[in-house]
Amino acid sequence: MTSTHFGYKTVDEGEKASRVRGVFDSVASRYDVMNDLMSMGMHRAWKAYTVAVANLKAGERVLDIAGGTGDLARAFARKVGDSGMVVHTDINEAMLRQGRNRLLDEGLILPTSLCDAEKLPFKDESFDLVSVAFGLRNMTHKDQALAEMCRVLKPGGRLLVLEFSKVAAPLQKPYDWYSFKILPRLGQMIAGDADSYRYLAESIRMHPGQQELKAMMKTAGFGHVDVHNLSAGVVALHAGIKC
Repeated sequence: MTSTHFGYKTVDEGEKASRVRGVFDSVASRYDVMNDLMSMGMHRAWKAYTVAVANLKAGERVLDIAGGTGDLARAFARKVGDSGMVVHTDINEAMLRQGRNRLLDEGLILPTSLCDAEKLPFKDESFDLVSVAFGLRNMTHKDQALAEMCRVLKPGGRLLVLEFSKVAAPLQKPYDWYSFKILPRLGQMIAGDADSYRYLAESIRMHPGQQELKAMMKTAGFGHVDVHNLSAGVVALHAGIKC
């Protein structure tokens, strides 16, 4: 059997998706509160920056992968207007339901799809922009997912990957202390689940760094990739253009 990582653990490839699903099933109802607490509200600024870099125009078509509770989908929908389209997707039903309900509460009715980023159910060259925020690191075959994102983009289309990355060296020790000592305690207090937030901290360390992810995107078919380090590399926005 082929193995892969689930945080710091080694598991069979076939087990990873179900384990990740369990993590997000557990935290879905408190996900937004936890995002605000564990990032001290910075996730809102990171997403706002991503929306600015997207530079969407009215009428464009957007695929939001691992869209979760719908922060990016909501912002993108306002940019593309009634003549455009934003498809809100996630592999996790609980997260997708949370996002869909939030969007409906705000009067936004978007196409919503439960789907796996490694096997996207969309035609070639269907979208002007694909986004994935804080979801790529949980995917088993990241190279396959990136290739699928490239496939569904039109020539010249853009991929935006917003993800935790490699923090600047001087901040490494305090960042590790916060991630492994404070974050699980917050998870236990707010979401009643320390283990899921311990996994999330571990998954960040196992995710490719800025230059490695840039190389993976180029291999997947993106001719030009810019890397925007945010908050000293705690998060990086990778912006790729399809050849």
